[in-house]
Amino acid sequence: MSVRDILKKLVPLNTLSDSGLDEVIAATQIDQTDKDIVLFSEGEDDGYAVYLLQGEVVLTSGNQSEPRIIRSSTDASLYAIAQLKPRQMTGTTTRASTIARIDQNLLDHIVTMDEVSGIEVTEMDADEDVNWVFKILSSSTFSKLPPANANQMLARMEKVPVKANQVIITQDEPGDYYYLIRQGIAYVAKKNNLRKTDIVNELSIGDQFGEEALLSDAPRNATVVMKTDGILMRLGREDFNGLLKEPMLRWVNQTAADILIGKGAGILDVRTVDEYRSGAINHSLNVPLSQIRKFSESLDRTRKYVIYCQTGSRSSVAAFMLNQRGFSTVALKGGLMALTLIPQEGF
Repeated sequence: MSVRDILKKLVPLNTLSDSGLDEVIAATQIDQTDKDIVLFSEGEDDGYAVYLLQGEVVLTSGNQSEPRIIRSSTDASLYAIAQLKPRQMTGTTTRASTIARIDQNLLDHIVTMDEVSGIEVTEMDADEDVNWVFKILSSSTFSKLPPANANQMLARMEKVPVKANQVIITQDEPGDYYYLIRQGIAYVAKKNNLRKTDIVNELSIGDQFGEEALLSDAPRNATVVMKTDGILMRLGREDFNGLLKEPMLRWVNQTAADILIGKGAGILDVRTVDEYRSGAINHSLNVPLSQIRKFSESLDRTRKYVIYCQTGSRSSVAAFMLNQRGFSTVALKGGLMALTLIPQEGF
């Protein structure tokens, strides 16, 4: 029996769609252990759901006189072992065993999104593509949303069939919608300093665009044209602000930012290069907002970032865009204008 066949029998993995199960399997750590290996200890809060795939585990506790034995291929092994946190027992292998570890928060999120996608398919359209809905809900953008917001977002999105060469948004015009590409390919074009248009990017299924103008209330900073026929999903400004913008942005004041930096958070200055040179916070990294997509690939995804600009406007856009890409960020409320002084280190 394959690992996939074993995992899809576990609870609650047994409720997942194929797409959801694939997501969980990709994030599952499989360990081959020896006898007498402590998997977790009483009182720990390790954040993992631990499953026994093969072998045997004994559970002991200072509060119980009798140990409990979990053996593979039994009903008990279909469930995460001693899953209450902090751990109520210590788990130790009694012979060579195979163990699966899954981040509990991630597992809960995938189960939630999988169920939400099923609800939406039923409520929205009987022909809705379940895999597409799940892919969107489990993306780095929407993984940070409360399930209720994601649910409402899908319900309020409008499906828009489009043709090749159709202009979707135009540079310098006001922003009105946020878009997701459901089918097809589009390209992004910008006017250069000579007022000529350059193609700067290509977008495909699952990519999104149009958020910058809605976040900053500035005109569109690029033109997006369909390269092929396709289908777009769009969300109006009011729904975007209420369902996406507010949950995706976290503002902090100077004191809270200082605490985060003291714990190792990075500092990003998203002003222009000239503004940065005129005076910036020590140890900050200058990544102008216009370059945030490009430079996001070089940032450490395991590190939290405090983002600032002059007033907070540009940093809110940068924080949203980085959060879309799976980063953990906060924006300094009011920007440099809100600081009591420009410090030499941190805030």
